[in-house]
Parts: sequence; structure tokens; C-alpha cells
Amino acid sequence: MSLAPLLAAAPEIQVHAFAALAAFVLGGVQLAAPKGTLPHRTLGWVWVALMLVISASSFLIHGIKLWGPWSPIHLISVFTPIMLVVGVVAARRHRVRAHKITMISIYAGALILAGLFTLLPGRLMHDVLFGS
Repeated sequence: MSLAPLLAAAPEIQVHAFAALAAFVLGGVQLAAPKGTLPHRTLGWVWVALMLVISASSFLIHGIKLWGPWSPIHLISVFTPIMLVVGVVAARRHRVRAHKITMISIYAGALILAGLFTLLPGRLMHDVLFGS
């Protein structure tokens, strides 16, 4: 494992990757920690901000071009902010089940599933974890 490929990447890729790593870890903490507490709400807002940074920064990354500069992964970047609003609104309305399902789905889809695609050979995170 070496961070050298990531540290040599363009700034937008670095921001995207480090925000994704932080959101992955923080999301795991949020899933395991007690719910409804001040720390949960505070860290939840940090997680939402990280997810917005990830979504926004993805539009500056054009490694896979299927539709002009875009790829199917960019659909997640459009869908994530919408679902973040749905999840936050559900929490504010005390719709706990809807909030839980929405946030876990975002974590699973936008972080875990999308993250697994970054581990494919030829991708930057594959080089970070497994070498080139």
C-alpha cells in the first residue's frame, strides 16, 4: 500500500478521495453509535457535508467517458444530494425509519458500492492499495 499515486493525483481527485475515506469512516461510526444524541446529529451534519463534497468533486473527475465527459458513476453524484435532502428532512420530521433507510442506502450505494469500483485494476485506488 502506498499513498504516492493519490498524492500525485490532481487536487480534485485528492479532495474527492480523502472526503470519501473520511465519510466512509465517519459513516461507520454513525451507524454504530447511539442515535438521536447531539454527537449523532453534529457528526451527521459533518457526514452530509462530506457527501456533498464527494458529489460535487466527482463532476471534476472524467476518467471514464461514456456520455461526453460523464460516466454512469456520475448518476450517483446527481442522486446522492437529492437523497441527502430526503434523509435530513425525514430526520427533522422524526421519521426515524425513513431516515435510517435513506442514510444506510446512501452509505451502501455512494460509498461502499461506488468505492468498490475504484478498486478495479487501472483505477487510482487500486494502485494505492495494491500497487500499479
